[in-house]
Amino acid sequence: MKKHFALIVFIALLFTSAKAFSNDVYEITVYHFKDAQQEVMLDTYLQTAYLPALHRKDKKSIGVFKPIANDTSADKIIYVIVPFKSFDEIQALHKALVKDAIYNEAGKSYLTASYQNPPYTRMEKIILKAFETAPLMKLPKLSGDKKEHVYELRSYESPTENYHLNKVKMFNSGEINIFSKINANAIFYADVIVGSHMPNLMYLTSYENMADRDAHWKSFGDDADTKKMFAMDEYKNNVSKADVILMHAASYSDY
Repeated sequence: MKKHFALIVFIALLFTSAKAFSNDVYEITVYHFKDAQQEVMLDTYLQTAYLPALHRKDKKSIGVFKPIANDTSADKIIYVIVPFKSFDEIQALHKALVKDAIYNEAGKSYLTASYQNPPYTRMEKIILKAFETAPLMKLPKLSGDKKEHVYELRSYESPTENYHLNKVKMFNSGEINIFSKINANAIFYADVIVGSHMPNLMYLTSYENMADRDAHWKSFGDDADTKKMFAMDEYKNNVSKADVILMHAASYSDY
């Protein structure tokens, strides 16, 4: 009897451990907007309705970011990044929001906006699965003025699915270790499962300021392991397009 009980406990612990360390799933919402009026509508909704609703449901690590390029770009953008433990959890959250009276009241101006006065010009959703060697989101350890912090979102598109798998392998077999070695304050590395630009992967790093960002990338480029890995024939031509988005966090972002 004791042996059976011990076995049951052992299996339960294994299940709990596996569940605790399963890979994160990330939902990135990309809001495109054109002017200050739409930006105010989006900020008000996110700050007073959406983030508080997610906080009430124990979602505490929500990133809200604005590209530095917004200052001069006609197509302005806000990125909202939310970590989940499963795809089902994403669906459950959106269903719960529909029934959340506090959320619906706080977000009324956004949720009931007319077609003549929409809060954005277009909205995208990207769903990602964390890499096997970086299964969980890590919040950055930054100090100083939050307004100066720089977040760098990178998207690497590949010419084919096989080249994409090769680039993912490159990250898992060494690139992530190099970022860790130079202390790039990486928040996540993930494979895009659903999105408009595929096949691709995305990752988010963070820095104290722009000078700190530049110094870290110099360290990355100068690192012996970087030079060795990028010289390997095995990893040639696995990226066909790279997007680099430098951003500041919104004042109400969780990090």
